[in-house]
Amino acid sequence: MNRIYRVSAWYDLAVALPFATPMFLAVAWAALQWVHLAAGLPALPDLDAHGALFANFFGTIVALWAIVRLRSGDPAYARFDAVGRWLFSAWMAVALAHGATPLLWGFLAVELAFGVLQSLPVRSAAAA
Repeated sequence: MNRIYRVSAWYDLAVALPFATPMFLAVAWAALQWVHLAAGLPALPDLDAHGALFANFFGTIVALWAIVRLRSGDPAYARFDAVGRWLFSAWMAVALAHGATPLLWGFLAVELAFGVLQSLPVRSAAAA
């Protein structure tokens, strides 16, 4: 569990940091736009001030949560993280149902995979 938990925290850090500041968000959004257009999908909408604010909120809190998990190593946090992944997965499914970019399917697959893995029963040290 600890290995999965740490890998998921590194994944979160890598995915969230580009959204954590306005400067990085502009670069990340341009990269997502390029991927979108290269895949033959319609252009992403421009980010307005509100969308950028919420993207920065997301990036900041997820990056901080990932750092907390990496520094503490507390396996109990894996359960809290699993709950967050199930909730994020639900919100992504809602967004996809309402026409969000199909690129979300890749992120949804990762969230579901980590959600399942972090929800599995943990063997005690004595049983292992």
